[in-house]
Amino acid sequence: MKSLPKADVGVALYILAAFIMFIVSIPSVLLDVLLAINIAVAFTILFTCMFVKEVLDISYFPTILLFTTIFRIALNVSSTKLILNTGNPGNVVTTFGQYVGGGDLILGTIVFIILIIIQFLVINKGSERVAEVTARFTLDAMPGKQMAIDADLNTGAITDAEAKLRRDKIQQESSFFGSMDGAVKYVKGDAIAGLIITFVNVVGGIAMGMTRQGMDFSQAIQKYTILTIGDGLVSQIPSLLISLSTGILVTKGSKDADFGNVLVKQLFGVPKVLYMVGGVIAFLGIVTPLNIVIFVSLGAVFILCGRMVAGTLETAKIEGEVTQEEQQAEEIRQPENVTSLLQVDPIELEFGYGIIPLADVNQGGDLLDRVVMIRRQIALELGTVVPIIRLRDNIQLNPNQYIIKIKGIQISEGEILFDHYMAMNPGYVEEEITGIPTFEPSFHLPAIWITESQRERAESMGYTVVDPPSIIATHLTEIIRQHIAELLTRQDVQNLVNNLKDANPALVDELTPKLLGLGEIQKVLQNLLKEGISIRDLLTIFETLADYAATSRDTDILTEYVRQALKRAISSKFFPANETSSVVTLDPQLEQKIMGSVKQTESGTYLNLDPDITKEIMKSVEAETKKLENLGRMPIVITSPIVRIYFKRLIEDYYKDVIVVSYNEVESNVELQSVGMITA
Repeated sequence: MKSLPKADVGVALYILAAFIMFIVSIPSVLLDVLLAINIAVAFTILFTCMFVKEVLDISYFPTILLFTTIFRIALNVSSTKLILNTGNPGNVVTTFGQYVGGGDLILGTIVFIILIIIQFLVINKGSERVAEVTARFTLDAMPGKQMAIDADLNTGAITDAEAKLRRDKIQQESSFFGSMDGAVKYVKGDAIAGLIITFVNVVGGIAMGMTRQGMDFSQAIQKYTILTIGDGLVSQIPSLLISLSTGILVTKGSKDADFGNVLVKQLFGVPKVLYMVGGVIAFLGIVTPLNIVIFVSLGAVFILCGRMVAGTLETAKIEGEVTQEEQQAEEIRQPENVTSLLQVDPIELEFGYGIIPLADVNQGGDLLDRVVMIRRQIALELGTVVPIIRLRDNIQLNPNQYIIKIKGIQISEGEILFDHYMAMNPGYVEEEITGIPTFEPSFHLPAIWITESQRERAESMGYTVVDPPSIIATHLTEIIRQHIAELLTRQDVQNLVNNLKDANPALVDELTPKLLGLGEIQKVLQNLLKEGISIRDLLTIFETLADYAATSRDTDILTEYVRQALKRAISSKFFPANETSSVVTLDPQLEQKIMGSVKQTESGTYLNLDPDITKEIMKSVEAETKKLENLGRMPIVITSPIVRIYFKRLIEDYYKDVIVVSYNEVESNVELQSVGMITA
């Protein structure tokens, strides 16, 4: 016994005492002590359920219900024995019968019946239904909660330890509410048992008084009915408290708030409500025969409380603002908070105060919605997730100016005219419209700012008319497309790998980390994105990498293999179906020169071409691609597979918009027409 914890010994004695009372008759003094303990335990359970912040903090409540029910029934049995044997069940039962019941047979009976009705029909019935519905909803929500945890774990939002804690909590919640659904039946059964025991005590007491103690019927029914009612009351009041505790626990809404404070704030926390209630109560006292002193006084109390609550809310608001300002100032003063300034947002859109209405939802602005659509559009188009785009106003900018930053560095800027529209000539509009000359910021095309009244006329003339939010959104989209490769981080690649692994675990396990590391896969995906190739078909990309990574770990070479595997997507992107596409080819002799200039080093390959030859190549590229632009076609150069990557690397700093495709990346059904050849 010495080695057992005291709490375990106490619980064991509590249950043991219940079983002893079923067998052994106990003296009335000991019964008084046990009844007092029973009442104290009931109040303890009630206040614990009221002020516990989370239901799992009292996860053994179903077991507590079972133990207290057994103990209470044992007390009923012991008191019944004393009532029938001696007619003296002790001070507690007698006091409850005479004092609580008023010492009157009819009054005591009515009070007892009312308690039974309240407990059985109101509290028990409601608690049973709430527990049943809560258990059902908790069990139904388990799969969704598990999936949410897995999603957070895959995205890196939580660690493995945090995920384990969340899963354990979900299991505990489902077990608790499932147990509560059954445990509420204990309380319901206890109320029924109390009714039956009371009836038996009344009948048995009358029989014992008349046969054993020589009482007449009126004396027997008076004495034993009052004692039985006292026994019923002293049993049913703790039972009612525990029933109330059960109802409180299963209907608890808030998990992290203090019960009392939240209840008072939610019920009496709106001054306007208190004013209205006070006015109504005072009005009833004045215009009706109701006691004017009571009702007017109560109305004045409500109005006064409303004024006090309003003052408290105002004070709290001011204190909150002051506290917030102090916290912000303190954070600035603290040296360790400087580290937060080191974080760089991947994408930022800063704008002057004149553009704020476009981003403010309350003023009808939809710029935030457009940013969401941009991320969705890029995800569908290129197969990668765009990082969160940070929008902030900057008073240092001109009112109508905006700038776009990538990793904290300004990449581009633009300026709009509020309440104006930008009109652009597609090339076939002959009649000009008056306006303010400007340039479209995304593609630097000439345009004109026009007013709202000119919009309809400009559209009828053939102009392309764009509103300011669309201008900013288009500009931002183009900047993201140009820099999406450098925005793809290793963590983004890991997330893509995790998503693919769910459906194709064998492929992912074969490729990484055995054949390629995460950084090498990132490099291949960046090479594809840099040239506008979508990586949505990640399955094909990974299968191709798994096929060729065993023979070469050069990411440039692997990129070419992947591009060839994606030729259907490349062909559909650059070469329209059922149409002959005009392209420019590369002189075979120039291809040989390029391949002869490729130098291999430990860190990779590079092109060591004579500067004069490079200059001639650039002139030829400019001249030949000009032919395609004059035809209204995209500037596309076709090369042999082995030369493509080096030629693209050679010209990308000079001609970023020129598309370089190898013959192996073109579908066999695509018809090509060469309109020129690049030579040196």
